[in-house]
Amino acid sequence: MALTGEAVALITKINKQYGEGSLVVASSLKDSGQLATGILSLDLILGGGFPRNQWSEVIGMEGSGKTTVCHKTVAHQQGLNGDFVTLWIAAEAYDTDQARMLGVNVEQVIVHATNRMEEAFQVMIDAAEARAVDLIVLDSYPALVPDGEAEKEMDEASMTLGARLMGKFFRKIGKETGMSMSATQRPVTGLIINQWREKIGGRVMNGQIPKTTPGGLAKNFAYYSRVEVGRAEWIDESRPGKGKARIGQVVKFKTIKNKQIAGQKVSQSDYYFENAVVPGFLAGEFDTVKDLITWAVFYDVITRSGAYFSFGEQRWKGKDAMIAAIRQDLTLQEELTTSIHRASDPRAHPKGNGAEAA
Repeated sequence: MALTGEAVALITKINKQYGEGSLVVASSLKDSGQLATGILSLDLILGGGFPRNQWSEVIGMEGSGKTTVCHKTVAHQQGLNGDFVTLWIAAEAYDTDQARMLGVNVEQVIVHATNRMEEAFQVMIDAAEARAVDLIVLDSYPALVPDGEAEKEMDEASMTLGARLMGKFFRKIGKETGMSMSATQRPVTGLIINQWREKIGGRVMNGQIPKTTPGGLAKNFAYYSRVEVGRAEWIDESRPGKGKARIGQVVKFKTIKNKQIAGQKVSQSDYYFENAVVPGFLAGEFDTVKDLITWAVFYDVITRSGAYFSFGEQRWKGKDAMIAAIRQDLTLQEELTTSIHRASDPRAHPKGNGAEAA
């Protein structure tokens, strides 16, 4: 059914007054899609990756893998698009060696080193307005210092300054991310790294101290998705005659908020920060094949009958034989990945609505 003449006249009037695209028909809005991280277990619980043209928060304790997730996302997107450009706001030091280890082409990353909150926010707003980058990463919010706090003495209180600025930032940046939903403009995606803090005055329940993140409550409404990154356990490898060496960790992901699909999903993935001799992983790699098998079995992409595992025309006797075959066949890995993403689509596979894998 076509719009009435009155509705068309309203659209024409508003667009003339406030600029083309101020009023649009909902059917013309485009879905910018997702920014895949390259970490299958995380992409699946997000609904394909971080939402393009939106802002997401990556939260965790120190050393949990937050920066690693952001670097890995940059590297994966660079592999898909050689022109992919990232603006990295380094409130903490930018580690070029770590970025390279995780596969990042640092020639395509623009770094702005500052811990001044107003400056960092303004640079991000300017970058979004210019449509000059594809991804903006802030590492990290707690390291930023408002000018008002920097000017005070150490014994002077300065609470709520950062929270007010954070709210103002999202009110201003929302205009830029909203514009490209209805226009053929370059989507700008934002990732902000944050850390857990004990909630002041929070009531202890069952021995657990309530947690919160710096920046006030307003930001939680502005984020399209919020992901918690944590360490489930360490990965150690035996060294002949030398005991064990710590070579990695099992990273656990949880979607605290996700407006793309249902939230409160969890998954995990093995990450190696040192070379692993026996399984054959290099520092900076995730065990993607282990993720593939976990999710392929969960979604019945790989079926099991007794001791046999099957995928299409392929059949393996025993789990070890299946794992070995998949590790050696890149084409098979791609086919499994495609099948898993298709099966995990909640619109086509109801089982995906409550997915949880460990």
